[in-house]
Parts: sequence; C-alpha cells; structure tokens
Amino acid sequence: MSDRPQEAPRFLTVAEVADVMRVSRMTVYRMVHSGQMPAVRMGRSFRVPAKAVEDLIAEGLADWEQSRAIGEDG
Repeated sequence: MSDRPQEAPRFLTVAEVADVMRVSRMTVYRMVHSGQMPAVRMGRSFRVPAKAVEDLIAEGLADWEQSRAIGEDG
C-alpha cells in the first residue's frame, strides 16, 4: 500500500467539457446519454470525470495520428 494520499477525482460540468472539446453542450449530453462519455448524475445535473475527457481526446488524437501515418486524409 502506498503512503501517498490518493487524490480525489476531478469532475467537470457539461459546459466545461463542451468548452474543452470545442463542441456544443448538446453534443456532450448526447455523448453522456449514449454511453460514449461516463458521467455522474448529481441532482439534476451531470458531472464528467476530467480523466474521461482527457482519455477521449487522447484516443481521438491517436486515431488521427494513425490515419495520417498510413496516408489517409483527416
């Protein structure tokens, strides 16, 4: 077991996720409802783990880099 205290996960609002990803809030809501993006419901609003957003962006970037490496247009 580690002596280091575990950091609490950081959550973002739907508006913050939309801003980071440069999409509309409706797009984020669609991703949450379809299961593409994990979220926690808190009262009447959703909170998205920051790590999930980072992972989704990294996955998209990796796909884009792979497609460029094999010569597809992106």
